[in-house]
Amino acid sequence: MALSRFFVLQVLHDSSAHGYDISRAVERTTNGCCSPSEGALYPTLREFEQGGYVTSTTEIVSGRERRVYTLTEKGREAFRVGLGAWMDATAALTETDRAAKARETTGKDCKC
Repeated sequence: MALSRFFVLQVLHDSSAHGYDISRAVERTTNGCCSPSEGALYPTLREFEQGGYVTSTTEIVSGRERRVYTLTEKGREAFRVGLGAWMDATAALTETDRAAKARETTGKDCKC
């Protein structure tokens, strides 16, 4: 699962939201590392909706129509699976970083 897609699920796992709020929450959560544009976010949300991962409702706020997205149980499961995969990847990267630093410290490369 692409990192930006994972963070969209993460934001919706916490609460329902409309597109602009999702985008800003992803940006805040990732400290600006991931900032989905409208051109990337809305097709992802449509795909999630078609796949049954989110549902949407239309609300009128200050005379403007907003589509609010809510994670389904299938979406919650996808988030859990994605979280597990990213945690495994993070652990592998952390171990790789430790090994690289250890080689730098000792000046020796591992002869595996």
